[in-house]
Amino acid sequence: MLLCSQDAGISCTVSIPVVYHPLYSAPLPSSHRFPMAKFRLLQQLLLSRDLIREHQIHQPLSVSRRDLERIHRRDYHQAFSSDQLTRPEQRRIGLPATKPLVQRTWLAVGGTLLTTRLALQHGLASHLAGGTHHAHPGFGSGFCIFNDCAVAARVLLDEGDVKQLMLVDLDVHQGDGSAACFADEPRVFTLSVHAASNFPLRKVSSDVDIPLADGTSDEDYLQTIGDRLPELLDTIQPGLVIYNAGVDPHRDDRLGRLSLTDQGLLMRDHLVLDACLRRNIPVATVIGGGYDELSPLVMRHALIVRAALEQARLHGL
Repeated sequence: MLLCSQDAGISCTVSIPVVYHPLYSAPLPSSHRFPMAKFRLLQQLLLSRDLIREHQIHQPLSVSRRDLERIHRRDYHQAFSSDQLTRPEQRRIGLPATKPLVQRTWLAVGGTLLTTRLALQHGLASHLAGGTHHAHPGFGSGFCIFNDCAVAARVLLDEGDVKQLMLVDLDVHQGDGSAACFADEPRVFTLSVHAASNFPLRKVSSDVDIPLADGTSDEDYLQTIGDRLPELLDTIQPGLVIYNAGVDPHRDDRLGRLSLTDQGLLMRDHLVLDACLRRNIPVATVIGGGYDELSPLVMRHALIVRAALEQARLHGL
């Protein structure tokens, strides 16, 4: 996979803000199936390949309780943070409420909020975490505890930074939590493109859902997005797009059912970013889901940063 900035034709002078915190990779039991080390390894890979430099990296603060409660109920976040969730509630999330995990959870929400603010300033910014779209206001699910994109969107709306947002969710799993958070909020438009037969079993209707058949490959996937996204952007005219660039649509992903290649994922990211930037719509990216051996997984997550750098150069950011 081509990731070297010089080989990819990315000028060394091109840079975008990148958000990361060293505590993102909280320790988990070695047998746990969530690839928590990917956040640390992703940052290391990007630095080692000169795709990013240290000066580009912004370190977030934990989200404030006031901002978190714009989306999440106090009884829920207090129960999680004090390890007082019931066993069924813990199983639904699938992650243990250890002190390091609680700390990284609050930090990651702050990270996505910081990424959206940097995107509004610079036109494009990337978070090396985020995309926990199965978290609902009163419960977590599917490795998602707090809904970082939903919290960030609500803060920006409440503070008047934007009047309209769009969540473009291309993780292989439907963004049920995000849809639930904004079911009655016309200022946030939710788009989810996902494998129809995959988790969650009970979907929550987004503003636009595009369910795909198992085995959908690059050509059909890209055509589907290319046919719908531009017209939606023109209709909604958001002041910011938050883009969940999950890599679990990949054909080798353990929890996906689609058949995208590395090149397909990269083309997808270019398609989304170009559609937004050519309309002067700022974009904040989050990495979303991905489940595979760490080495190929981290390489896939790096694709969104590569695409962002190339699009920043093309659009003069």
